[in-house]
Amino acid sequence: MELEMDKLVSLCKRRGFIFPSSEVYGGINGFWDYGPLGVELKRNIKDAWWRDNVQMRDDMVGLDCSIIMNPRVWEASGHVGGFSDPMVDCRATKERYRADQMYVFAYVFPATNSKGEPTEAWLAGLGGSPEEAAEPVEKRAAKLAKKFGKPADPPVVTPYLQIAADDRIKVVGPSTDETGTLTEPRSFNLMFKTFVGALESESNVAYLRPETAQGIFANFKNVVDTARVKLPFGIAQVGKSFRNEINPRNFTFRSREFEQMEIEFFCRPEEAKDWYKYWRDLRFAWYTGLGLKSEKLRLRDHDPEELAFYSTATADIEYAFPFGVSELEGIAHRGAYDLTQHMKFSGKDLSYFDEEKKERFTPHVIEPSAGADRATLAFLCEAYVEDEVAGETRTVLKFHPRIAPVKAAVFPLVKRDGMPEKAEAIYRELKRSQNVYYDEKGAIGRRYRRQDEAGTPFCITIDSQTATDDTVTFRDRDSCRQWRVPAAGAVQALRDLLDGKAVPGAE
Repeated sequence: MELEMDKLVSLCKRRGFIFPSSEVYGGINGFWDYGPLGVELKRNIKDAWWRDNVQMRDDMVGLDCSIIMNPRVWEASGHVGGFSDPMVDCRATKERYRADQMYVFAYVFPATNSKGEPTEAWLAGLGGSPEEAAEPVEKRAAKLAKKFGKPADPPVVTPYLQIAADDRIKVVGPSTDETGTLTEPRSFNLMFKTFVGALESESNVAYLRPETAQGIFANFKNVVDTARVKLPFGIAQVGKSFRNEINPRNFTFRSREFEQMEIEFFCRPEEAKDWYKYWRDLRFAWYTGLGLKSEKLRLRDHDPEELAFYSTATADIEYAFPFGVSELEGIAHRGAYDLTQHMKFSGKDLSYFDEEKKERFTPHVIEPSAGADRATLAFLCEAYVEDEVAGETRTVLKFHPRIAPVKAAVFPLVKRDGMPEKAEAIYRELKRSQNVYYDEKGAIGRRYRRQDEAGTPFCITIDSQTATDDTVTFRDRDSCRQWRVPAAGAVQALRDLLDGKAVPGAE
């Protein structure tokens, strides 16, 4: 089943995963709010990342750095001078686009103009790739084909920035039918600017951080001095970042406010190549272990021309979203660039002294940098399934139990014969250790379907047999299998199921 993005967006809104921010006021482009189920899903993903990458390791510590830092940090990192995108405005619609994500599709139609030449239409489309940009452009071209005839050949596709300046007047913008409405590309810094203190002057300018990494580099010496760490070691951080994206799109994938899960792993220069391969493979395995097991997940090494000037190797973990293949996480061998830059701009010594070898040097860095929002969206896309149960179509989110927002739902079959009281007692006991849900309204089949849509892996029903033998019914979300479990063992049975252990009757 090919997932349609509109279906997922609708489900996220209807079931309380993700809402448009400030929706009662018409929203604000590029910002999203996580609802009751969404906040649990995203928190579980972040907790799983922290558990696996920090708490379960002996070579990792954590940080939580401030969102606003000394502006010199961003000068040293290159963000003030070079963190920009080429921007194009449309004079007709007043919309703004990233020129490096605009492609021009040059169609030639059979109808001729007054000079006897075939009619041309240079239609601009937006996307991270020509394939992503093609769909809306094809719809516009189909309308023109009704007037000028169907083109014999596919259009010639050219990145907008590669179009000659004199030819850009021929381009029809993404949201207009007129040519020549697009301005010349110009640089646009992506950092949100603010002011610290009472005066709004250039001396008080500060920025919302565009990434979490620089806070780690700026605190390198503090961590070395206080945490008694020895190379190789890593510093991890989960936190908000902000980028004033010209064209936020694709639901939560490209937003102006987002959350990152980043590691800076410091090592000896001669060991960096091996550590890069280690983190590259480990981070890919983390996603598959949590359920991204389809062919939609891939690991792509950057070509030499893609690499940043300071990087010797970079790989992207990519996922085939409904809107195209896009990056979930990047793993980069950054060399000693960042620490060297901060030493240069701050005047502080950020080198490392190896007590055993009596050597001082600047460590190299391997950086696995993941997006919490992008990971959440990928897990939603992967989990979304429409199947048939008892002759009816159901929508189900097949989350890995570890990240499922609700671990189990507890139901009394009917609201009598002591069933609600028994169900609530089990619910209260489960609530001490897991996020569980209680529901006694509606037919039992309808209650199951509600939990299927929420991604709840297990349901526990108290029914008439419970009064006879003190057992309850467990139901598996994915297979819809049901089996009996002693009521006294319901809590342990759920724990075992969530831990992936074998449970009698659940095979």
